Amino acid sequence: MRMPVMSARTIIAILAKAPIPGRAKSRLIPAIGAHAAAILQERMTTQAVETALTAGIGRVTLWCEPDPRHASFRELALRHRVTLLRQPDGDLGARMLAALAAGNGPTLVIGTDCPARTADHLRQAAQALREADVVLIPAEDGGYVLIGTKAPHAALFADITWGTATVLAETRHRIAALGLTAIELEPLWDVDTESDLARLERELPALAL
Repeated sequence: MRMPVMSARTIIAILAKAPIPGRAKSRLIPAIGAHAAAILQERMTTQAVETALTAGIGRVTLWCEPDPRHASFRELALRHRVTLLRQPDGDLGARMLAALAAGNGPTLVIGTDCPARTADHLRQAAQALREADVVLIPAEDGGYVLIGTKAPHAALFADITWGTATVLAETRHRIAALGLTAIELEPLWDVDTESDLARLERELPALAL
């Protein structure tokens, strides 16, 4: 698919945790165990990278936690055209803000927990940044699975209660308070709970354990 010239300048920044048992997908460990949770994290990170590259809208950067030295990150860098960067210290907002600031222009920030997000969603988000200051893909649980901006705005990320059902509402309020324009795309689902795992098995069995 041939993309507009503008879209080729939109960076995709992926925030990812290393697939370390006991640290990856911790909310799923009681259901599937630490080892299986780490395997799922690795699969979902790979899927996020491949989806971003398929979108073909610009450079892809993989922001690694705790750092880029983990073997799975190095393998992705060797296999694909991705740049590895270390996530900075701070909460999720600080890390997303750093990724947006490093983009130095239109940038989309995503995580690895939303297997339903496709290359077309990323293309639509890049296109939306032609018309708005901010683009969001809401999550069905009240957060969001993508945020994109033309320029970083620290107030969008400061003092947000991350990991709760109010994240999207708080972000909408900040956007309005800052006088920014925004476009929201269709909501998607992410994988955080046992019911999400069941949905993954039904809808995307190739990723399921």
